[in-house]
This record gives sequence, structure tokens and C-alpha cells, in this order.
Amino acid sequence: MSAQRAWRGRSQGAGAGLRRGRGPSVSRRADAPSVTPGGPSAGRGPAPAWPPPRPGRPRLPRLPSGRGARRCGFGVRFPPVQGSGAAPDQQDFGPTACSQAPAASCVDPSGSPAPPASAGMPSSRGALRRPWVVLLTYVLTALEFTCLFMQFSIMPYLSRKLGLDPVAFGYLQTTFGVLQLLGGPVFGRFADQRGARAAFLLSFLAASLLYALLAASCSPALPGVALLFASRLPAVLMHTMPAAQMVIADLSTPEERPEALGRLGLCFGIGVILGSLLGGTLSESYGIQCPAIVSLVVNLLGAVLSFTCIPASTKGAGASAQASRPDGPMASVFDLKAISRLLLLPGVLRVFLVKVVSGLPSGIFMVMFSVISMDFFRLEAAQAGYLMSFFGVLQMLVQGLVIGRLSRRFSEEALLRASVLVFVLVGLAMALMSNVFHFCLLTPGLVFSLCTLNVVTDSMLTKAVPPSDTGTMLGLCASVPPLTRTLGPTLGGLLYRSFGVSVFGHVQFAINVLVLLALWGAPAHKDKVQ
Repeated sequence: MSAQRAWRGRSQGAGAGLRRGRGPSVSRRADAPSVTPGGPSAGRGPAPAWPPPRPGRPRLPRLPSGRGARRCGFGVRFPPVQGSGAAPDQQDFGPTACSQAPAASCVDPSGSPAPPASAGMPSSRGALRRPWVVLLTYVLTALEFTCLFMQFSIMPYLSRKLGLDPVAFGYLQTTFGVLQLLGGPVFGRFADQRGARAAFLLSFLAASLLYALLAASCSPALPGVALLFASRLPAVLMHTMPAAQMVIADLSTPEERPEALGRLGLCFGIGVILGSLLGGTLSESYGIQCPAIVSLVVNLLGAVLSFTCIPASTKGAGASAQASRPDGPMASVFDLKAISRLLLLPGVLRVFLVKVVSGLPSGIFMVMFSVISMDFFRLEAAQAGYLMSFFGVLQMLVQGLVIGRLSRRFSEEALLRASVLVFVLVGLAMALMSNVFHFCLLTPGLVFSLCTLNVVTDSMLTKAVPPSDTGTMLGLCASVPPLTRTLGPTLGGLLYRSFGVSVFGHVQFAINVLVLLALWGAPAHKDKVQ
């Protein structure tokens, strides 16, 4: 009887507490049995934990630790996965607890660390392979540029051997530039959707087809002119540089991105030096067909390395989620609206126009440099080659050493204005130069402006777009040099024939003064750092 009265008194006290709004007395443990006589078996469930969670701060559930439980950041234990012996009601807490623990790096059952998925940061597998992937990306880029300049070194001699006049050779070069101009944005969008491995593989396979057709055009038994023009068609998909830039942008932090992108200039310089040297040496020793065959073998090797060593995707989990939205099918790589909408994002169109307009006069001058060095500077072929080698070495030093150190001390906006300012001074000096010695004096400033403008604008544009669209944005940037190569011969020839060499300096000075005024007049835009 005494036990029954005691139990009846406790139950009445609990009921009075409910009527007064205080609630029943609860246990301090979330898995403690209920105060009702039926307990959990009566369908009432466990009692709520004490103290109650504060508003705005959800309380993480306490789960029993065991052999199959896994631990996340801030001391949160997660239940084991299915099949490890945990109760089904405990396993339901896993996703909820993980979503309530931001910035917590979990450990999956396999034992490998899984960092949090945040926009702009590489995935766990890409982060683990990051040093090797970056190094391999530099190597593949250097190989591709070496083969490209081996091809450039034999193209004039091959076209002359096949009986093409300078006008037809100009059409051949224009075809190459137009195809790369059209294929850059499409290739960048393909890289965003299919990943780094597919982008590298497609670029190297297209280059292999180009060099195979180029080698076939050297054979006397085949229609050489038709094959030579057909070899330009795969250029629409030859975009190893945008693919490499996308990988570097995905696997680098915003602070180190300018320096990492600048190191690609070393790959370009190595390609210029080795490609020009090997192209001439191999063609003289083993025939004009040999550089094309060597380039074919090297690009097939690059395709194999890309397929086996480059990860399928270097973008973070947030970018992957944006790229594959569940609310609709994936857009086509030829969707021009999806490509052009990037230019309408805040800060993108301004930087992209500066990239195009500011570097256009110097780009046209470099396209006409072979003619200027022969007619104005009176240089022989060997002397012109030495001058171009000097230009390539300066480019390697500026992009590999100078830009990285400057980016650690100055903002990208300041470096952009500095490059335009140096363009103004170089344009003024170019308008006054009269011999090759004057050009050698202004070459360091010209190289600094070109390299800084390209690297800084590429870095700013990749930060201003979502991580899922960095490849598309870099594809648009890669279309700027082909645009210059397409417009340069015609526009530069008209200017040079009508006004002489000094007109390039006057045009560069006038255009960059206007760009500099626009940059200083507009407020500095802070790009969205992903």
C-alpha cells in the first residue's frame, strides 16, 4: 500500500506540473526511460533532454559511443553506417547532426578524412592529390606548348614546299585563329560539365589528330594542300591552357591564385624555347615530317597521362552541386545564353573589357613583329630569333618570379592599374623608337604589362564567377589571343602601310590612357571570392 500511495503521489505531481505548464520532471540523458508507467514500449518515446536547447542554437543529439560510431568535429559522435549493428532510430540522427555541425571535418568508415564541402574549395580526393595534380598540370602544359611551337616552326617551310603563296598561308593562319576563337568558350563549358580529366583528354586527342593530318600532308603520295587545311579543323578543341588554368584555379586558394596562374608562363616559355629549337633541329636532321610525328607521339602520351593521373573533377562539392542541379536537365555545352550570362555578373564585364581593349594594340604589334623586324629593324632571320628568345626569357621571369611576389604585397586591382599605366609609358616610348636598341630597352616594360594584365585579369575573373563556371570563364579569356591573331594581320597591315611603326605606339598610348582614366574613375570592385 505504501508503494502504491508513493507512486500515486508522484503521478499526481507530474499531472499538476503539466497543468501549470512546467512539464514533467525529465532525466538528464536523452536515452533515459520515460516517466510514464508504459515507458518507451507504450509508444510515448524517450523524454526530452535537459536543459532544453536555446532558441537559434539546435542541440546536437547525444549518441552512445561504440566500435562502429564515427567522430566528427567539436566532439560530436555519429552513429555507425547501415549494417554495423546500430539501431535504426539511432542511424536517423546522422545527416541531421552533420548538418548542424558546420566546418566539421568528418572521418568516413574507410578511415580517409573528408573535409567540409564548401564552395571554391577542392573535393577531398582532389585535395589529397593536389601537389601531384598541379605538378602534372604544369608538365602537360609545357609538353603541349613545345609541340605547338614545333608545328609553328615548320609551317612556313611546309606551305612553301606544297606550293602555297603568302596569301594562302595567311588564310591558313586565319583559319586556325578563327577556329580557336569559336571553340574557346564551348571547350570551357565542356570542362565545367565533364571535369578536368575529360577536358585534358579531349584537348590532347584533338591535337593528336591535328599532328597526324599534318604528318600525312608531308607525304608526296597524298593531297598535301587539302590535308594541310584539314589539319586546322581539330584546333577548335585544342585548349590545353584553359584546362590547365581551370585546374590551377580550382586547386588554389584565392590568395595564391595569381602566383599559381603565373607559373603557367614558365610552361609557355619552355614551350617556346624547346619547340622552336627542336622543330628546326629535327626538320633539318630527319626531314620536315619528323616534328609532326614526334608531336603526335607526345600528345598521345599526354592523353594517356591525363586519363590515368588527372582526377575526374577538381571542383568542390558545392560547385558539383551547382553544376548538376536536380531541378532540370544539364544545359548543353553550346548554350550561348549560359556562356554570355557570365559577362553580366558583377565586376566581370568591366575586367573582361579591360583585358581585351588594353592588350589589343600590343597584341597587334606582336602579330606584325616578323614584318617589322625585317623591314624596319633590318634584322636577319637568326637575329630575329635571338630577339624572340630574349622576349621569351623575360616572359618566363616575369610570370614565374615577379608576379607572384607582387601579388603577395599588392592587391589585384592595384596590379591591374599598374599594368595599364606601364602600357601607357611603353606606348609613348614605342612611338619614339627608331632602332632595335630602343625596342630592347622597352621590351621589359612591354612584357611586364602583357603578363601582368593576363594573369591578374584571369585571376579576378575566376573569383568573380561561381566555382562551377571557372572553365567557361577561362574559355572566354582564351578567346582573346585568337581574336587578336584574327584581326591583327589585316588591321595591323593597314596601319603599318599607312602610318609606319610609330602608329602602334600612338594607338597604345591613347587607348590605355582612356582605360586608365576609366579604372581610376570607377570605384574598385571587390570580386566575390569563392
